[in-house]
Amino acid sequence: MGLSVITNFLNSSFEWILSNLDKIVFSIITVVLVFVVYKFLVRQISRLRKQRKLEENVAFLLRRFAQWISALLILAVVFALFGFEIGLIAGLLALAGGTIIGFAAINTVGNAIAGIIVMTSRPFKIGDRIFFNGQFADVEAIDLIYTKMRTLDNVLVSVPNQELLKSEIDNYGKKNVVRLHCTVTPGFEYDSADVEKALLEAAGNVQRVLKEPKPYVWITKFQNYAVEYNLYVFIRDIKMLPEIDAELHQKVFETCKKHGIDISTPLLLKQLKD
Repeated sequence: MGLSVITNFLNSSFEWILSNLDKIVFSIITVVLVFVVYKFLVRQISRLRKQRKLEENVAFLLRRFAQWISALLILAVVFALFGFEIGLIAGLLALAGGTIIGFAAINTVGNAIAGIIVMTSRPFKIGDRIFFNGQFADVEAIDLIYTKMRTLDNVLVSVPNQELLKSEIDNYGKKNVVRLHCTVTPGFEYDSADVEKALLEAAGNVQRVLKEPKPYVWITKFQNYAVEYNLYVFIRDIKMLPEIDAELHQKVFETCKKHGIDISTPLLLKQLKD
C-alpha cells in the first residue's frame, strides 16, 4: 500500500514535469537572467560607492531596492507561466494576514516614516560609531523599518526607527576628532603646577592621543578636601575610543603614583582620620 502510494506520486510528478517542461526551463532561464542582471547592478552600485559618487546610505538602499525588484520579477514570471491567479493569491494572503496587518500597520507605517526621516536628515551614516541607549555601537544598516547596529560586545541590535527619533544619539562619526577627559581629585597640599605636569606627562604616554590639538588641564571644582583637575585629550581613532579611554586612566594612575600624588578620595580619608 505504501509502495503503491509512493509509485503513484512519483509517476504523477514525472508526468507533471514532462507536461510543464517548457515552463520549468523558461522559469530557470528567467531566474538566471534576473540573477545576472541583479549581480551586474550590485557591482555597478559598489563601483560608484568606491568612486565616492554614491554615499553608503544611498548605495545600501539601491542594493536593497534591486533585490526586491528582482524577487518580485521572478515571482511574477513564475505565477504567469504556471497559471496561478495572482488576484486569488492576493485575496487569500489579505484574508489570512488582515488582522495581523491591521494591528501592526500603525507601528509599521510610523517606523517607515521615521526611517525616511532618518535617511533624509542623516543624523548618522553607515559605519559611524554612535552612543545610544547607554552604550557605543557601530551603524551597519539603515532600513525602512529598522536601523541595525553592532555593539562593542559584537551583538547585532535592530532598533525601530521610531525609537531613534525619540532618543538622544551622540554621533562620533568615523574619523572625527573627539575629546576625552580624565578627572582626578588630589588634595590642596599639592602644587597645581606639579599636578598639571604629571597629568600632561600621562597624556603623552598614550600613543593614540593626538599631539595637535594639544592636551590641556583645567581646575574645574574645589571640593571640601580636594581640588578637581580635568585632563582633556583629543583622539581620532573612534573605533578604539573605549580602549584609549581605559589606557588614559591607567597612565594617569601610574604617573600620579610615580610622582607621589595621591588621587584617592581625600574627603573619605579625612572622615576616617577624624
